[in-house]
Amino acid sequence: QVRLVESGGGLVQAGDSLRLSCAASEGTLSNYAMGWFRQAPGKGREFVAAIRWRVYYANSVRGRFTISTDNAKKMMYLQMNNLKPEDTANYYCAATPAYSETYSATASGTYNLWGQGTQVTVSS
Repeated sequence: QVRLVESGGGLVQAGDSLRLSCAASEGTLSNYAMGWFRQAPGKGREFVAAIRWRVYYANSVRGRFTISTDNAKKMMYLQMNNLKPEDTANYYCAATPAYSETYSATASGTYNLWGQGTQVTVSS
């Protein structure tokens, strides 16, 4: 079973940048669709970005966040620029087999592998 471990969260000020990392314990990343979701206190899990042969972004982060993978290192990244207080949340990486016929990039139920999350807090 592939395990996903996030890192890179922290406390920053509005306008700052952070890069989140997601390490996969095994497997070939190119065989997986990968995604980032976030969950703020009292809210549901929200789609942020995904990558499966193309990239997908939530409207709220498009132009500020960039998702990428390094297959050789079994790593996925989320570069977050111009952070805003509303980006404050626990960020999760997720994965599912890339050839899933029911894949929907923005649907958390599509993904069957999840990390434990990393907290991002943006102060104003």
